[in-house]
Amino acid sequence: MTAVVLQARIDSTRLPGKSLLPLGGKPMVSRVMEALKIIPADLYVLACPSACAGVFEPLARDQGFVLSPGPKADVLARYCIAIRRFGIKRVIRATADNPFVFADAARALNAEAEKLGANYAGYSGLPFGAGVESVDSGALLRAEKDAVLPGEREHVCPYLYNHGEIFSLHRPLAPKRWREPAMRLSVDTRDDYERAVLLYEVLLRQAFPDGGRFNGAAIIAAARGLHAGSGGADTRVVREFK
Repeated sequence: MTAVVLQARIDSTRLPGKSLLPLGGKPMVSRVMEALKIIPADLYVLACPSACAGVFEPLARDQGFVLSPGPKADVLARYCIAIRRFGIKRVIRATADNPFVFADAARALNAEAEKLGANYAGYSGLPFGAGVESVDSGALLRAEKDAVLPGEREHVCPYLYNHGEIFSLHRPLAPKRWREPAMRLSVDTRDDYERAVLLYEVLLRQAFPDGGRFNGAAIIAAARGLHAGSGGADTRVVREFK
């Protein structure tokens, strides 16, 4: 079984409550789930700290995700709880502060990882906040057993890619159509959020087929348009997406 597992929380330090801030009329975490539902998978899971399960449960249900609560700080353990609970064999890992995740790039990456049998896969060269990781569940369970550094627990995958002698890693440069490493699309600060609101307004106004607004090339083009002062952006702010 392949599952998209989205990690989310409420009490982020730099922008508290950011996953619940409105983006195009819905909470940002709901927009992230919309994008992730385009990625083919057997199951879609929202893994959150147990203390905020009541807040996330209706949002997850509305998007066809199942909720899997777990520890707040030990996010690696949170993933492994979901793995054991649902019998997941491969995880497509995503985070709730990335509303412009490239669904088409995620599909391609996961297909490559499965074909190669990679324990860990992630593209380099994507805009910051556009990618996912494709990870073998057995590798995550081993990391849960062996990882001791706080960063290896909080950020889930560092133990894997820091131990290439143990795990099979696939970390290619992203195809050119998705490559824009200087661009920032993640939401971590108030400025990031204001840029995200503008970018989402532009994408909503464009006529895409279902799911098209989560196409990597379309997102890059819209963000470049905002940077250049085009794309119909509100003239009150045209911020640099870098």
